[in-house]
Amino acid sequence: MSSDFEAYEQDFGTLTAEITNKIGRIPKLGGEEKTQLVLNVDKQLEEVRELMEQMDLEVRELPIQSRAMYQSRLKSYKGEMDKLEKDFKRSRIAYSDEVRNELLGEDAGSSESQRAHLLDNTEKLERSSRRLDAGYQIAVETAALTTGDIFRSTSKVSEGERGVRGDRAGYAALCSAPGKARALLLPCICLAVSERCLLLL
Repeated sequence: MSSDFEAYEQDFGTLTAEITNKIGRIPKLGGEEKTQLVLNVDKQLEEVRELMEQMDLEVRELPIQSRAMYQSRLKSYKGEMDKLEKDFKRSRIAYSDEVRNELLGEDAGSSESQRAHLLDNTEKLERSSRRLDAGYQIAVETAALTTGDIFRSTSKVSEGERGVRGDRAGYAALCSAPGKARALLLPCICLAVSERCLLLL
C-alpha cells in the first residue's frame, strides 16, 4: 500500500515541477500564447488535485501505526499545492516589463510615474490624517481641562460672592441658563484649541 503512495509522490513531484516552470513563463507571454499556457496549467493543477485525493485515500487505508508519517507528508504536499495555486493566480494577471511595454507603449512609463505619484499622495494623506487625529485629541483634552478650570473658578467666585455679599441670584441665573455659560466659555475653548493646533503644524 505504501508503494502506491510513493508512486503517487513521484507523479506529484513531476507534475508540480512542470507547473512551476510554466507558471514562471506565463507573465512573459501575451495574447493567445498566454491563454493556451494558462489553460494547460489549469488542467495540470486539476490532475494534481485528483492525485492528492488518491493519496488521501491511500493514507486512510494504511495501518494506524504508519498512518501519521504519511499524513504529515500529505499535509506538506497540500501546502505546496496551495502555494502553486496562489502563484498561478498571480501569474495570470502579471506581465513582464517587456510585455507591459509592448502592450502599453509610451503609457507604460506614465503608468509607473502615476503609481509613484499615487504612493506619494497616499503617504501625505496618512501623515495629514495622523496630524488631524493628534489635533483632535489635543482639542478634546484642552476642552475638558479648560471647561473644568473655568467651572471651578466660577464656583469659587460664586462661593465668595455668597459669603461676602450673599448674592445668590447671579449664580442661580448662571446655572439656570447653560446657554449663556456656554456662550461665555466657547470663545475661550476655541482660542486654546487653535493655539494648540498651530503648535502641531
